[in-house]
Amino acid sequence: MTSQADLKTHAALFDRMAETVGLDLQDEAISGRLRVDEIGEAVLRCTRCGGVAACHKWLAKGLRPGSEAPDFCRNRDLLSYLNEEQH
Repeated sequence: MTSQADLKTHAALFDRMAETVGLDLQDEAISGRLRVDEIGEAVLRCTRCGGVAACHKWLAKGLRPGSEAPDFCRNRDLLSYLNEEQH
């Protein structure tokens, strides 16, 4: 079972990943492009990732609006879809 601390950690990672590729999850939810349950599913996908260290390293490189999340990201497809919907 995933702990509350793990959920918070991965929720923050998912939010940072979205921000790094130029998305605001709150705006996506308000606009209706992203449902709250989809955010929850994305966070759970993130908790099952073995690439947390690689994720931190990738995120440390800074903002890359419009770019794709890295190949190892379990939410890459979702983030790519949201980025395409924005444009």
